[in-house]
Amino acid sequence: MHSLTANFLLSALMTILCVFFTEPLAQALGAQAQYIQMAKDYIFWWGLFAIPCAVSLNFQSFCRNDGSPGLVGTATVISTILNIFLDWLFVFPLHMGIMGAALATGLSQTVSMLIVLMHFLQKKGDLRIHPFKSDGKLYRKVLFRGLPEMIAQFATPVTTICMNRVLMAQLGDIGINSFSIISYISSLTMSVLAGASEGLQPLFGQSYGAKEEKDLKYYFRSGIVVCLVGSTLIVLLAVLLATPICSMFGASGQTLEFTVKYLPQYAWAFIIAGMNTLISAYLYSTKRSNYAIILNMVRSLVLNTIIILGLPAIFGSGIVWFTFGISECMVLVLAVILLKASERNGIVYK
Repeated sequence: MHSLTANFLLSALMTILCVFFTEPLAQALGAQAQYIQMAKDYIFWWGLFAIPCAVSLNFQSFCRNDGSPGLVGTATVISTILNIFLDWLFVFPLHMGIMGAALATGLSQTVSMLIVLMHFLQKKGDLRIHPFKSDGKLYRKVLFRGLPEMIAQFATPVTTICMNRVLMAQLGDIGINSFSIISYISSLTMSVLAGASEGLQPLFGQSYGAKEEKDLKYYFRSGIVVCLVGSTLIVLLAVLLATPICSMFGASGQTLEFTVKYLPQYAWAFIIAGMNTLISAYLYSTKRSNYAIILNMVRSLVLNTIIILGLPAIFGSGIVWFTFGISECMVLVLAVILLKASERNGIVYK
């Protein structure tokens, strides 16, 4: 209940910002000239659905931990398909433009929220929605435990911003166009890897709570295998089927040729990124949030910025596509050090 109300209040604040401060928010995010109105449209209409979007994620997390991961999977699949359909319906037949795209996202997340809500209304698990007495210490604990994952979510946008700046300076429009295609592939891949780690989170938490170190280690080793095998397969597909995959995401002509050439130089990093995501989930799922915060802070805000912006300035444009992987490799070294340090006297159960 503390987590649910915290999400509700924070998303309500987001709604207020998006609805009443649309233009300053769009400008702060970098929208200029011909893009400002489109940005304002999306921010305003999405902002109306900020609460169901946040509550949907909240329900999914607790529903998965409360014994109904299948329902969460069903809700996710249905909302994704609905989002795709509504994007097409609103943008093309109904000619609603950017507003239609925002409405498609908001409505699909609302449907997801309602589906997962049934788990709690039908009392299928142990968790209930009911009146409660708020506790400031518990709110702080909720925010602290969630801080590692919150910081981790900054990795993709920060990496994208840094890559765009470097590519614009080093390669111009074709670099930006190519990276937009690679970003689609990267977002899809990282979602798969994050899903694997989130799927293991309840197993990590259950084993830790029961003080079953053997099971905890087993799930961690299994996670490593899943991430390594899964990410390796994705990289192989990205390399071997680069042309059809990039074409599927809209690349053509010179942009297609350029993207196919440089995708392998970027994609190998997915293998390392998957490991970093897993170790982070393992740490924050076993009450080692302080270590996870350090790891994700360095990964999401520090190293990627320094490496992506710094190395091309020293070595030129040839290294641009390798910078994401170099950053993730350095983060993996830190992740292993933090993992070993946190278990130097064995796993501590709190």
